[in-house]
Amino acid sequence: MIYVISTAHLKPGTQAQAVAAAKPCLAETLKEDGCLSYDLHVSVSDPDKVVFVERWESRDHLAAHTRTPHFLAWRAAAADFVANRTVEVIDPAQVTGL
Repeated sequence: MIYVISTAHLKPGTQAQAVAAAKPCLAETLKEDGCLSYDLHVSVSDPDKVVFVERWESRDHLAAHTRTPHFLAWRAAAADFVANRTVEVIDPAQVTGL
């Protein structure tokens, strides 16, 4: 099992747009083979930060996720409101970037 922590720093004032755009991706991702959990959290201290916390059975399942239509649609939409992002992949042996 691996964990993914994806932090998106939003352009000011776009939180509602970001959350609305993420909802279809969240719903479809939870149906994917190998997805154990996939949650979106809005920072309580910074309205311009959202964090995806994910659990996947394997890195291969995560890789397949990044090729799905709903993930690609989210990434395309995010160009309008995400200023920058960081992604950490955590497995039992190490933390790596994506």
